[in-house]
Amino acid sequence: MFRNFLLVGFGGAFGSMARYGVSFIMSKIITSPFPFATFTINVLGSLLIGLLFGLAARSQWMELGGGYLLLASGFCGGFTTFSTFALENINLMQKGQSYTAILYCGLSLVVGLVLCKVGIWLAG
Repeated sequence: MFRNFLLVGFGGAFGSMARYGVSFIMSKIITSPFPFATFTINVLGSLLIGLLFGLAARSQWMELGGGYLLLASGFCGGFTTFSTFALENINLMQKGQSYTAILYCGLSLVVGLVLCKVGIWLAG
């Protein structure tokens, strides 16, 4: 169990550093009011977690060797939690739970924005 925490933590550290690196580099290249760095991180993370999820079904190392914990939960989790959000919604839709996926998307967006504003208000 402790090994699993270490795998996730190690992957998360590298994911966080990669997120910072991509944001830093993109801020030097692109100046726009659109948050291209965050958008890029979110879509790349979604692609990566999809690839890892697909590979996990075919690779014992991904599942039993801790590769999925290191790369999907750890790296992708540190890089972006949007990737997990995207995967959870795809899984819901594939299970025929489209209503739940739509509800999850809507609530996450609305409640997330409202609570972010509340956090700013509380801090101010």
